[in-house]
Amino acid sequence: MDRLKNSRILEDIYERLFARYGPQHWWPAETPFEVITGAILTQSAAWTNVEKAIKNLKQADALKPDALRNIPQDKLAKLIHACGYFNAKARKLKAFAEWFGEGYNDSLKRLFAVETNPLREKLLRVHGIGEETADSILLYAGNKPIFVIDAYTRRIMGRVAEALHGQSRR
Repeated sequence: MDRLKNSRILEDIYERLFARYGPQHWWPAETPFEVITGAILTQSAAWTNVEKAIKNLKQADALKPDALRNIPQDKLAKLIHACGYFNAKARKLKAFAEWFGEGYNDSLKRLFAVETNPLREKLLRVHGIGEETADSILLYAGNKPIFVIDAYTRRIMGRVAEALHGQSRR
């Protein structure tokens, strides 16, 4: 029950923020698939280096699910070298592309037609997709109402909890 209550509180916060500030369009990508690729590549990387890797993928015409599936892993690793952990990230990109092709026939529409929580669980089962990456994909590529829980979010929510806890003691 607490999880449901917390979920409703977070949804209320999300709706209030969205109503107040609207879409921010701050994730620098041209397509939802580019957002997904960027979310995977940005793990433990500076965004400037991810931009270089994405530029290389575009120039090689490899920023598409079928291209990621078909490109040799060593060639993919070279293209994304700038973002670090390139061998591991090449495996992660290929794993996502395989999963996306097999389960959704490379259709973002089909992918994001799945309800948020079940889709999040499915994403978390893909090699290399952790909670923050899954949440980024859902929010920024799928426009799903979800919070990306990162270090900043934890800090803010910790302060909110402290403030609320402090008020209840008074």
